[in-house]
Amino acid sequence: MAEQKRDYYEVLGVDKSADEAAIKKAYRALAKKYHPDVNPGDAEAEKKFKEASEAYAVLSDPEKRRQYDQFGHSAFDGAGGTGGFDFSSMDFGDIFSDLFGFGDIFGGGSRRGGARGNGSMKGANLRTSVRLTFEEAVFGCKKEIELTVKETCKTCNGSGAKPGTTPETCPKCKGKGQVVYSSQSFFGTVRNVQTCQECQGTGKVIKEKCPDCSGTGYIPMKKRYSVDIPAGIDNGQYVNLPGLGEPGVNGGPRGDVRVEALVGRHPIFQRQDFNIYSTVPMSFAVAALGGEILIDTVDGKVIYDVKPGTQTDTKVRLKGKGVPSWKNKDVRGDHYVTLVVQVPDKLKPEAKELLRQFDAAAGDSLNAVQNATGQEESGEAKEPKDSKKKKFWK
Repeated sequence: MAEQKRDYYEVLGVDKSADEAAIKKAYRALAKKYHPDVNPGDAEAEKKFKEASEAYAVLSDPEKRRQYDQFGHSAFDGAGGTGGFDFSSMDFGDIFSDLFGFGDIFGGGSRRGGARGNGSMKGANLRTSVRLTFEEAVFGCKKEIELTVKETCKTCNGSGAKPGTTPETCPKCKGKGQVVYSSQSFFGTVRNVQTCQECQGTGKVIKEKCPDCSGTGYIPMKKRYSVDIPAGIDNGQYVNLPGLGEPGVNGGPRGDVRVEALVGRHPIFQRQDFNIYSTVPMSFAVAALGGEILIDTVDGKVIYDVKPGTQTDTKVRLKGKGVPSWKNKDVRGDHYVTLVVQVPDKLKPEAKELLRQFDAAAGDSLNAVQNATGQEESGEAKEPKDSKKKKFWK
């Protein structure tokens, strides 16, 4: 008895309402996981790969998908091909070119994603970092960095060959800079184009190397560069310095230098996007009666007039005292301040007496419990008279 096929949507792990992009994305993941070239000799992986490929071939074609949604697997009974379905009309070239760097599929197709051969290529990027204070990140600054970069060897003028000699054509790739490997897969012969390891894609090999650069064509040198750190940069963000990275291949441009900002913590301020946050203490007298307090900002101290009766944890917004925008340094975020009433932990006897007098005039909160329960002062906790409240202590 023939093995019953699984639902194509279930095979790809997508909903029946999935669009073309979602179906393609799901198949990419399965193809990369179960492709026979990735799992040589694994029959189970090959089976799952074929199953996923059949499901994709149907669901990626609007007409076939319509037939499948209406009739199920019976829509393709007797259609021929592997597993009762004909794959000959399907184009999987872009899928495998992107996934595995295959240059040609089925002996044809495009070369997208394959090796670039001995054509010119941009050099690799270099990465470094600079440490910044909180204020330097907010307002921007200049920093110097030191890098070891490759400069053209003056002895061989960058050829890598000993003076008086010249590089020769690579015998492995015949000067093409690429080597083509063929392998068999479920879909037939797959041509995998790779960069020639003998010449590193240049198409040339050096028999007699330059004594100064050892055949590389470059001499490592330490260089210092000045970096303009823009106002508003945040921790982990980068400044890009184009054309200062590794040399290109076969006349290609140099890569870039990416400078990462490492912003130190501030003892008072915290940052979120372009806004700054801080907490400022105020005395009980200022909170109750109102008055002026000093608030530290990145622009310096500012005077703020506290309203009488201000409660602790009151939020204050200082507009335009935040972090400048990258795009326009004249546009800034805000500074949000949380006001917290500061309770003194040490008081002179005179101050304590005055505070008791104030409390008595303001509502006698010190004796509120005694007044409410009729208790006399005692060093022992007592249950209020006529109270049905449960005791929570022993």
